Amino acid sequence: MSNATTSGVSTPSDAGRQPGTARASASVKAKAYVALTKPRVIELLLVTALPTMFLAAGGVPPLGALVATLIGGFLSAGSANAFNMILDRDIDRVMHRTQQRPLVTGTLSVTEARVFAWTLAVVSTVVLAVFATPLAAALSVAAIAFYVLVYTMLLKRRTEQNIVWGGIAGCFPVVIGWAGVTGALDWPAWILFTLVFLWTPAHYWPLSMKYRDDYEAADVPMLGVVRGKPMVGIQVILYAWASLACTLLLIPVGGMGLLYSGIAVIAGAWFVGEAHALYSRAIKGETELRAMRVFHASNTYLTLIFLAVGVDPLLPF
Repeated sequence: MSNATTSGVSTPSDAGRQPGTARASASVKAKAYVALTKPRVIELLLVTALPTMFLAAGGVPPLGALVATLIGGFLSAGSANAFNMILDRDIDRVMHRTQQRPLVTGTLSVTEARVFAWTLAVVSTVVLAVFATPLAAALSVAAIAFYVLVYTMLLKRRTEQNIVWGGIAGCFPVVIGWAGVTGALDWPAWILFTLVFLWTPAHYWPLSMKYRDDYEAADVPMLGVVRGKPMVGIQVILYAWASLACTLLLIPVGGMGLLYSGIAVIAGAWFVGEAHALYSRAIKGETELRAMRVFHASNTYLTLIFLAVGVDPLLPF
């Protein structure tokens, strides 16, 4: 696989905005900065961090720690995503689903994006260190570094296992949330960290099946590009089952009650069923795999699990 097109290669549009966008209005620029943070991705990250804080506190966490951790975590994730867009701007130009990103359209210059990314990184670290805990701040810095240096720069363009190990970056909000409340890390936090790690491939690989042509054109070796559909399907099944097992492990270790236990079993069975259905369609050679059905199901599944994580400590049973 050729790596001739790398994130470090400059192009004529890197120097500034493309023609017609040099006088972008303030509102357009503001929207571009927001887009640079990948807000939909951040939503998913906060879905895991907030409930974890309730579990860590054994109920409602201190308001100051909660607000500081969420704001700091939001800014930290936004910084990592902005750095990611800077480094991936060359492949974003190739992939149809990313061609409207602000560094591709020229709404923002690379310099503006860099200043923005570094600003978010510094502010997020200060917020977490001062108003949450030093451990939360340290974990935030580690999350940014891992996502940018390990996933984006090292793994993404070189291995089909990119999303497996690179997905560790998406696990950090869990431990940041826990550390923001307790100033330490305990076994339930690590189990939830592992859950997000196992869930990530089952979440993203169906997406790689849907956008196979995009990833192939950009020379990114997602599993859906380099392996056949049945192989991707069986891998999704394995990680879905592993996710289910991990949620059940939290019951004895985290002292979870009936609400969490019931949702973990029912939602887990549903998610595993969707994974098996995807594999069944793949081995039958069906043209319409409905891979995005599994992708969206995985979002719902993780949301249900973490909603139960947050509500369960508030209940008497």
